[in-house]
Amino acid sequence: MNMMSEPVVARSVVEFKLNGKVVTGYADETLIESAERHGVEIPRLCHKPGLRPDGNCRACVVEIKGERVLAPSCCRAPTAGMEVETASPRALGAQKMVLELLLSDMPEKDYTRDSELDDWARRLDVGKPRFAPRAQVAADLSHPGIAVNLDACIQCTRCLRACREEQVNDVIGYAFRSDQSKIVFDLDDPMGASTCVACGECVQACPTGALMPAREVGLQVPDKQVHSVCPFCGVGCQLTYQIKANKILWVEGRDGPANHERLCVKGRYGFDYVHHKQRLTKPLIRRDDAPKHADFTMDPGNPLAVFREASWDEALDLAASKLRGIRDTYGKRSLAGFGSAKGTNEEAYLFQKLVRTGFGSNNVDHCTRLCHASSVAALLEGIGSGAVSNQVNDVVNADVVMVIGANPTVNHPVAATWIKNAVKNGTRLIVADPRRGELARHATWTLQFKADTDVALLNAMMHVIVHEGLVDEAFIAARTIGYDELRRNVEGYSPEAMAPVCGVDAHTIREVARAFATSKGSMIFWGMGISQHVHGTDNARCLIALCLMTGQVGKPGSGLHPLRGQNNVQGASDSGLIPMVFPDYQFVDDARSRAKFEKLWGMPLDPQRGLTVVEIMNAALKKDIRGMYVMGENPAMSDPDLNHAREALAGLDFLLVQEIFLTETAYLADVVLPASAWPEKTGTVTNTDRMVQLGRKALDMPGEAMEDLWIIQQLANRLGQNWQYAHVSEVFNEMRLAMPSIAGITWERLEGEGSVTYPCENEGDPGQATVFIDRFPTATGRAKFVPADVIPAAERPDAQFPMVLITGRQLEHWHTGAMTRRAAVLDAIEPHPVALMHPLDIDALGARPGDVITVESRRGSIALFARADDGTPRGAVFIPFCYHEAAANLLTNAALDPFGKIPEFKYCAVRARAGGELKAASTFGAGQVLAEQQ
Repeated sequence: MNMMSEPVVARSVVEFKLNGKVVTGYADETLIESAERHGVEIPRLCHKPGLRPDGNCRACVVEIKGERVLAPSCCRAPTAGMEVETASPRALGAQKMVLELLLSDMPEKDYTRDSELDDWARRLDVGKPRFAPRAQVAADLSHPGIAVNLDACIQCTRCLRACREEQVNDVIGYAFRSDQSKIVFDLDDPMGASTCVACGECVQACPTGALMPAREVGLQVPDKQVHSVCPFCGVGCQLTYQIKANKILWVEGRDGPANHERLCVKGRYGFDYVHHKQRLTKPLIRRDDAPKHADFTMDPGNPLAVFREASWDEALDLAASKLRGIRDTYGKRSLAGFGSAKGTNEEAYLFQKLVRTGFGSNNVDHCTRLCHASSVAALLEGIGSGAVSNQVNDVVNADVVMVIGANPTVNHPVAATWIKNAVKNGTRLIVADPRRGELARHATWTLQFKADTDVALLNAMMHVIVHEGLVDEAFIAARTIGYDELRRNVEGYSPEAMAPVCGVDAHTIREVARAFATSKGSMIFWGMGISQHVHGTDNARCLIALCLMTGQVGKPGSGLHPLRGQNNVQGASDSGLIPMVFPDYQFVDDARSRAKFEKLWGMPLDPQRGLTVVEIMNAALKKDIRGMYVMGENPAMSDPDLNHAREALAGLDFLLVQEIFLTETAYLADVVLPASAWPEKTGTVTNTDRMVQLGRKALDMPGEAMEDLWIIQQLANRLGQNWQYAHVSEVFNEMRLAMPSIAGITWERLEGEGSVTYPCENEGDPGQATVFIDRFPTATGRAKFVPADVIPAAERPDAQFPMVLITGRQLEHWHTGAMTRRAAVLDAIEPHPVALMHPLDIDALGARPGDVITVESRRGSIALFARADDGTPRGAVFIPFCYHEAAANLLTNAALDPFGKIPEFKYCAVRARAGGELKAASTFGAGQVLAEQQ
């Protein structure tokens, strides 16, 4: 996989005088940037790197020889021969006057102290203001995460630019005239009642305290800062924890390669779960008088109702003896392990190594099976690699971007900002999804196709491209195989024939197909709307074929990008936490690959592919699997057909769970080991862009909780291994021996740079942002077309169950909610389970938005609140799966894609009715605690 060298554009250099000294500047930078490069600081308030220069505060004015008026240095570029004075009497007098006038309007409140304005006033020795203050306004404390103190606002518009131009959320505006002018949210609504998505970008941008963390959190002074990586989605945003007395006060975005200081609501406010009172702090062993049942109601705040506390030695000895006994009695394949995509690469590597060496089989999997397994199956089959070809921020080079089966404004909000930025700069956006989300308002084309008809739509697009001669014949001839078979297959999929099937008119299909095929660069992003179907692999095959036939891969602004869900689902998969491959996707049934790992690990390995997540559950019900080790996963909430999954877990001879909270899965365990939360350990993660990034330990663990690596190693040694890893870097160095893709990445480089993109096969390599430039990583170097035909969902609506259920995530909550529902701000924003339905469908039930409704499938029923959503099509209901009191996966179908073995989370038949009995609300109490604090 060769690297695409980015074109180097020579910058125009100019010479000019800065404070009497001849310096060099660039014609494309501002005077304030040039001065800073030369060690000269100029006061600034409205200026912030990364935001568009605005020049409205005038604190940065400088004197330019020959010009009548002072110039704002944030808006002027250096020119040859220019003579600039940043601290002449005239410039300095103006700077101080601006600061004094602004200071005069500042209330003497705690939140205005030590602001950027205060800092510059001290530096320039500005004394007590001589001018009368303006009339004060009341604070707006309506938002759980952000305090609005407009009496401290200097109207620099940094917040406005951050909201409208950087995050492109379009909530903050500037309204009214003269002394009545002010910052507003939407139509001058209270912030808590506005459409604010709480990304917090405005807070990070504000220089005065007018916008700051709520509940006086921002008034505390941290005693240390720790740089790390966000633990939620796959974007991999770098951040900084502000810490005092072993407690995270607040979080700020860092200038990392994936986010450039941007964060979303989860990254900004989803951190205090680590301090929650329900953290597990001691090993637990199930009491003899507390038998396991699949149908249970639990209190996560009272684990001693079913467990007793134990020492680490007792818990580990018991776990090892039980697992060893099952292995020795029933065979090596009677054990299985579920690892975690929320941990580090090193944890994932050691976990799969333990299962393969200590248990003796390949029965190891993790949540990739529930999100992008079908995508990876199609990618490995078609192009020889399961990784993305181009990084998210490569959208700046794309002419056309297609987002299909994904809702990045909810699931990958920072990635969505780069897409929205690209659209503002002229990129044409195609949004294709059964539901119309927020990104659709930025789209050139919105294809709201019928659920379950992805292949029909995509084959119709390929039909147009073939019949109108828009294929890239040279690319196909030089770099692919199997095109003729694909061409013949799409013959029966004309847009006119498929329009009534998919619900998109033929003219639009043709227009979109032409745009995609003829652009200088077309890029596809997809999510679990593509993968979580029984035809998920076929859906992904069509996307691959679409790129291959048009030559839209292996160059900037093009390619294939399945947006990874969890923060380390890419890294966990790379590290071998899947049943059919060793680390770096080396197949377990390939003799050469197996011999390599037998030599590295010093023992024979199982040549048979292991079972996947749902297959393991089925095997547990049949008693083929009798013991399990689950680390940081919650299959009792995340698996389809939860009654089935919980029955399987409850029926195991022995279940060991390693967790930070008493999750639904931990409740069914025989032994529970208290583990480390993300900010409590050091290790690497790999984001959706193939960036290996270093997370650093920021906090001590509570009570007797231990780091996950230590726990895995202790258990492995009790199962007959002899591991002696003294530091996480030693595990990473072993991974480099096993994985050619990261062989060139040293621990020392990660400590220095924080992020390195793979493939990086030799030390010193820069890493490859764009891959598949000259060849694909297949035996022939060519990619393979794989035709796909329409296959219906395993369960279609009928007279008894006439609606379609679509499941997914919410902006504020992650996966099964174990972490985010214990984060105070997140739980306060979205505290209750909801079902999103078209307003007319709610009306047809005889209900109103906000009423309780019941949704039923052939497998179960749940009661929750109805929420009107124009973007959800008639006949469909969307339910987030993070609410334990209304678990969406009680309804879902466990039917599997035959290739990726992924369940059909995105489609099953349900019915809805008004009314129902809500189960007890969340016992986590995060939002309630916040409400009491306010």
